Amino acid sequence: MEPDRKTEARFLDVQAELQALEPIFHGPKWGSDRATLEAMTDPGFWEVGASGSRYSREHVFEVLRTRTPTEDEASWETTEFFCQELAPANYLLTYTLHQGDRVTRRATLWRRVSGRWLVVYHQGTLVARPEVGGA
Repeated sequence: MEPDRKTEARFLDVQAELQALEPIFHGPKWGSDRATLEAMTDPGFWEVGASGSRYSREHVFEVLRTRTPTEDEASWETTEFFCQELAPANYLLTYTLHQGDRVTRRATLWRRVSGRWLVVYHQGTLVARPEVGGA
């Protein structure tokens, strides 16, 4: 049922660069000041949260401005990275984020502009827990 996802060798360096930036908007590498956030996101950035709600760039900036990082973030684990080129200088990075008992699949669209990475789009999808004994 699951697709065979293995990053092509020619994209492994790109994957390593992007993997170091994930999970986006969490941890000290992102900061919360507006200038840093603007420099790291495309002007057209938006996201779909794990709830299914759509969020504008401005809304994400406001949430990040008021959020206090938690100790839990240090124990989060990212796994199953896969990177593919969608168009020249545009890459889709997918991975799984383990936040304690909460597991989400993540997809981030990245664009390389003038030697730096910009986040264009991000989505998180909750992984449903299989029912015990269910099919």
